[in-house]
Amino acid sequence: MFDEQNLVSCAGLVPVMALAERAGLSELVGERVAITETTVASAAANPAGKLTSIIAGMAAGADCIDDLDVIRSGGMRRLFGGVYAPATLGQFLREFTHGHTQQLASVARAHLVGLVQATNLLPGIEDQVFIDIDSLLRPVYGHAKQGGSFGHTKIAGRQVLRRGLSPLATTISTTQGAPVVAGIRLRAGRAASGKGAASMVAEAIATARAAGASGQILMRGDSAYGNHVVVAACVKAGVRFSVVLTKNPAVTAAIASIAEDAWTPVHYPGAVTDPDTGELISDAEVAETEFTAFTSTKHPVTARLVVRRVRDRARDQAGDQELFPVWRHHPFFTNNTEPTAQADITHRRHAIIETVFADLIDGPLAHLPSGRFAANSAWAICAAICHNLLRAAGTLTSPRHATARGATLRRHIVTVPARIARPGRRRVLHLPEHWPWAQHWNNLWHNVFRPATGPPRVA
Repeated sequence: MFDEQNLVSCAGLVPVMALAERAGLSELVGERVAITETTVASAAANPAGKLTSIIAGMAAGADCIDDLDVIRSGGMRRLFGGVYAPATLGQFLREFTHGHTQQLASVARAHLVGLVQATNLLPGIEDQVFIDIDSLLRPVYGHAKQGGSFGHTKIAGRQVLRRGLSPLATTISTTQGAPVVAGIRLRAGRAASGKGAASMVAEAIATARAAGASGQILMRGDSAYGNHVVVAACVKAGVRFSVVLTKNPAVTAAIASIAEDAWTPVHYPGAVTDPDTGELISDAEVAETEFTAFTSTKHPVTARLVVRRVRDRARDQAGDQELFPVWRHHPFFTNNTEPTAQADITHRRHAIIETVFADLIDGPLAHLPSGRFAANSAWAICAAICHNLLRAAGTLTSPRHATARGATLRRHIVTVPARIARPGRRRVLHLPEHWPWAQHWNNLWHNVFRPATGPPRVA
């Protein structure tokens, strides 16, 4: 029978949400999010409580508005105050406008800075920081979704048109730390990949510096962001860039000017060597030349054009050996000062942003649940806050959890069943015996609830 009021299914929300409050989540929302004109009079009341309820539900595994009801089951109301019903939260999200999402985006950036200061979220941030930018297409169905339109996406290696919404995201990472979301902006599905990229890059740079990035910052992007607007934003902010350039006659001529003896093999991490010859099985080679890009604009930029070429083995229909050597060239434009081969390896690590997308899609961004565009935009920003919060909680748990996937963090430290007891009028959480990650969970608890503060008052 479903009648037990002292059981909770997500006891890990106690230290996780306490960590969110240590980083100032409620205070930031109270200061920066103000909804004055509403359709329903009570919809805008207590935005801090409603947004933290949404983020807590996401941390517990909710990927739609109805799933947020998980935070009201069993004894959850005995652990938390200000828990709202999904209908209330859905009405609150529908009151958002573009201006309100901008306010919430500033909360997300400031909260990330607070998490970095409260935990070891980005180790080595004072030495070197990488900012990556990319977009994805989240499918939607039907005509009721505002902004849903057909955009290009790649499925099984093929470009297809699909109806959806297109979030643009920036991430911050270090050589020792996993990437976190610096910002996310929802756009219509038909939006060009680079739309709004320059302002997103500028905001990410400012966030990284506010979080403690005093050393080198490198911004990386693919060909959608290899334009003069994005590069100009990097130059103005005084950071380095590494972006792919779309091939045009000028780029092709620069590649052709590279001498044949200038190409050197590049050894990627994890590359396989031939056991007989000891040579790399990969045919990748790199070289560079000086190049002036964006000459048709008022502010051309001169930097390094680093080119990676890979052997494209031309075979006839009978499957014979290659007829003649043919190379596929992949150029990118950078002012990174590393040696050519290392600069290429560093640029290719831009793909780390795909792990963030995988985490978001496997979690709260599995759906864009509302028919209102601004509500979905607010949902995406809450998903980014939740991702950063879980990542910060992982750093307080163990070295393994510091780089674990979001699904692993939810399974190990959030969705832990517990029973509430009150011996001597003291609330005590009894968790499962022989829980495989009990020691890690205790590490998180004691790291969040330091002796000077203690656990929060139970409502």
